[in-house]
Amino acid sequence: MWKARCAERGLDPEGPLLARVLLLGSALLGHPRHLSQHVGGFVISDAPLSRLVPVENAAMPERTIIQWDKDDLETLGLLKVDVLALGMLSAIRRCLDLLRTSGRRDLELATIPAEDAKTYAMIQRADTLGVFQIESRAQMTMLPRLKPRTFYDLVIEVAIVRPGPIQGGMVHPYLRRRQGIDPVLYPSKELEGVLGRTLGVPLFQEQVMEIAMVAAGYTAGEADELRRSMAAWKRRGSLEHHRARLLAGMAERGYPPDFAEKIFEQVKGFGSYGFPESHAASFALLTYASCWLKCHEPAAFACALLNAQPLGFYTTAQIVQDVRKKGIAVRPVDVRFSGVDSSLEDAGAAQPAIRLGLREVGTLPRDAAERVVAARAKAPFRDIEDLCTRADLDERDRAALAEADALRGLSGHRHRARWAIAGVEEGTLPLFSELPAADEGRLVIRPPTMSETTLADYASTGLTLNAHPMALLRHQLRARGYLDHRALHRLKAPRRTRTAGLVTLRQRPQTANGTWFLTLEDEHGLTNLICWRAVVERYRRTIVESQLLGARGRPQENPPPQTSRPP
Repeated sequence: MWKARCAERGLDPEGPLLARVLLLGSALLGHPRHLSQHVGGFVISDAPLSRLVPVENAAMPERTIIQWDKDDLETLGLLKVDVLALGMLSAIRRCLDLLRTSGRRDLELATIPAEDAKTYAMIQRADTLGVFQIESRAQMTMLPRLKPRTFYDLVIEVAIVRPGPIQGGMVHPYLRRRQGIDPVLYPSKELEGVLGRTLGVPLFQEQVMEIAMVAAGYTAGEADELRRSMAAWKRRGSLEHHRARLLAGMAERGYPPDFAEKIFEQVKGFGSYGFPESHAASFALLTYASCWLKCHEPAAFACALLNAQPLGFYTTAQIVQDVRKKGIAVRPVDVRFSGVDSSLEDAGAAQPAIRLGLREVGTLPRDAAERVVAARAKAPFRDIEDLCTRADLDERDRAALAEADALRGLSGHRHRARWAIAGVEEGTLPLFSELPAADEGRLVIRPPTMSETTLADYASTGLTLNAHPMALLRHQLRARGYLDHRALHRLKAPRRTRTAGLVTLRQRPQTANGTWFLTLEDEHGLTNLICWRAVVERYRRTIVESQLLGARGRPQENPPPQTSRPP
């Protein structure tokens, strides 16, 4: 198989060049993939730190870096603290600020109404694009099955789609018990107190530690050592001695071997990524807050997401498409109205409109956008010459605004804007002032076609408010039997069919046994694809490289989770 892959990429599997690459590649195995600095980490010591570890200047002024690896610091017992940031906190703050300044609501994170039935109904529908933690394809698949109804359900939802529960085989037993298919059983009366809140299935790090103490005779200190080993076992391979201890301790107390083996597999899973219950609860709070805002203030929440980008799984185009499907108006970038960030307009309406900000023009520097806003605050722009002069825009700035169609209100359309900015030179009269109007019958610059507009929009801002690219291809696709997202959901019975879309997301989880998960976008929504290992092996280059992808398969409302094998 690997020889076929080499041939597909134009490589000679028997050649000396590839042999040398494989030799060098094998020599790199086990080495760090990359070296980087922690942007918010610091070390505390009771003496000058430079006497203990080598310290060097960082690129940022008045910042220093410790040259040693974090594991070396831990081995020496130095006190290391990592300060982490969450982009969703910024998005929620921006959303609350928008609501307050627009006069719609005055809320804080702590005063968002709790246990809102409408919010949970939205979550159960998996309408969670852009929210915190439960926005991924895997989480969206789980939500209609787990059907969160309370805050603690969200705590479990955050924690359950993780390598620990997945690799330990805990996901299906929990779902079957929650749905009433299987009875809730406990390995012993002692463990009921540990596992009662998760229906007899261990999902959290603390539960694994408690099980080790209750069922295997660990002391509190030994359980903490187990926790440390869980975090470091992939780097140091320090878990095997716990396996024998856990199995022997549980066997002495009458627990079945298969239960002990499951617990140990989950311990290894937590070494990849597992949640403490306290961590899951704090994340669930932000999950609920972001879902409540998306449910009750979708315009403000989407606007805040746009201003917090890059953030999460989804692009600006997908966020805009999602909010427009809900009937919320999104207005284009326009130098006459746009701020640097996106903003709300018509705040008194049932749902405000979103005005895209100048920041969406990808090649426009922020300081140029700020100059545009500052100049407009003094007086409206009369024409493009006035804009370029008062905002001190150079050739690159002018071109960026013209390409993004942000000058339409001053020029008419993108092509006229390009002509107009071409005549703006420092110290000379602009050529555009001599451009005749269309009705004068002399020189007419035609407006761009719909396809030209769509392509230019994506090239300049990464999104379009005009026709979606797939809509432009829909006639040809329909003639070839390709269904759009909406038609897929209208199928009364699952059958093999075709669909196509822009590839917006690719995932290859380590726990998925070679399965890839792709998301296709068309003018009506997002369609998730499951590509089994055999399909990936056959079409690897197409799956990895394509921007527009067609697929054939059998649609399912609730596809199997990531651990499932192909039927």
